[in-house]
Amino acid sequence: MIHIGVIGYGYWGPNIVRNFNGIEGARVLAVCDKSQEALNRVKKNNPDIEVVSDYHDIITSADIDAVTVVTPVSTHYELAKKALENGKHVFVEKPFTASVAQAEELINLAEKKNLKIMVDHTFLFTGAVRKIKEIIDKDMLGDIYYYDSTRVNLGLFQHDVNVIWDLAPHDFSIMDYLIKDKPVAISACGKSHINGMEDIAYVTVYFANNMIAHFNVNWLSPVKVRSTLIGGEKKMLVWNDISVDEKIKIYDKGIEVKNKEGIYNLLISYRSGDMWAPKVCHTEALRIETEYFVDCIVNDKTPVNDGHAGMRVVKMLDACSESLKKNEKMIIL
Repeated sequence: MIHIGVIGYGYWGPNIVRNFNGIEGARVLAVCDKSQEALNRVKKNNPDIEVVSDYHDIITSADIDAVTVVTPVSTHYELAKKALENGKHVFVEKPFTASVAQAEELINLAEKKNLKIMVDHTFLFTGAVRKIKEIIDKDMLGDIYYYDSTRVNLGLFQHDVNVIWDLAPHDFSIMDYLIKDKPVAISACGKSHINGMEDIAYVTVYFANNMIAHFNVNWLSPVKVRSTLIGGEKKMLVWNDISVDEKIKIYDKGIEVKNKEGIYNLLISYRSGDMWAPKVCHTEALRIETEYFVDCIVNDKTPVNDGHAGMRVVKMLDACSESLKKNEKMIIL
């Protein structure tokens, strides 16, 4: 039995507690939060769970094997480091840390102590992303030409990070998981209208193999959009995460070059074939992820969303921040 301590019971904390408590082989022993109101909610819903206001009570407890950090990103490094130093595996909310240097230190500490780090890149465990991964790995799309993502909605405005650090970690982690080649450069542009933080931004990611990726993140959209378009040599894929049924659609559409000799002799034909929507598993992603975390601890496995994966996302976020400061300059990764 893996005993879990949860630090932070805000928006995401209740989901963490519910899922860890609902799987075989794990149990949440204690929850920490500075808010007494939050602790009262814990007790109301989970009377058997101990509640504390000092995180040291969880980190130093001899009864707890793993600590989940569900707090603002500015606190991730300190809490995760102290948990690792006290021999606890850590499950950290995205983004992993506030800097690459912090991520590297935590990774080295975990490896030194033979402990697991898992970054909560929940979307990697959705049926849709797993199906897309299967499609790409089977080379059904062919060489990937572009990756285009839109994640926009009205709010929720954050007081400590801009829209890139809030929303882009989802899409950066998904792209990192799906695409084998790693980016070589990144640029970002954005504007602030409400609270001094960029609330709308566009990010372009460059790859050595001529692939390009683009991300649109926005807190000021009148509608909620969660869509990804992946264009390949053979086929093209559209993922609409808002859709209830047909989340993924694969289009047998594209172009075929008939003659490559001479620009004036270039002949291009358009291919328009069938569209189909593969079946997608609807099991809650966080349930699969929490089960996976416990399995990685028990069977000494390295998670796909480990500290290194978390650091790659933070590296892109850091580069975006630098690009914004330097008037949209391209930053080499």
